Amino acid sequence: MNKKDTQDIVITPEAAEQIRIIRRDNQVPETHGLRIGIQGGGCCGYSYLLAFDDKVESTDKVMESEGISIYVDERSFEGLIGTTIEYLEGPQGKGFRFNNPNQPQSCSSGKCGSCG
Repeated sequence: MNKKDTQDIVITPEAAEQIRIIRRDNQVPETHGLRIGIQGGGCCGYSYLLAFDDKVESTDKVMESEGISIYVDERSFEGLIGTTIEYLEGPQGKGFRFNNPNQPQSCSSGKCGSCG
């Protein structure tokens, strides 16, 4: 049984609208939730996963923000507590941004190969 969690991930209204547009444009059924996860980590920080999913695993944390069901695997949840997902458009492009208070600080040494 999945429980609603009180330490929610928040989707801003602008991000929720963009998620709805993507869902509609890709003909994803309303029954699919938004799966959010963390991939990697280390000195260059987290990489994030966003995908629509029709399966909720028994260990998933399930929550809702702006009318969108969110599924987070147990392993990723600790690193996502308190995260706000925004959608921004500007001179450098457009996309989703994760404001994550758990994000490791970037090493900025340039030694890991993918740090700026």
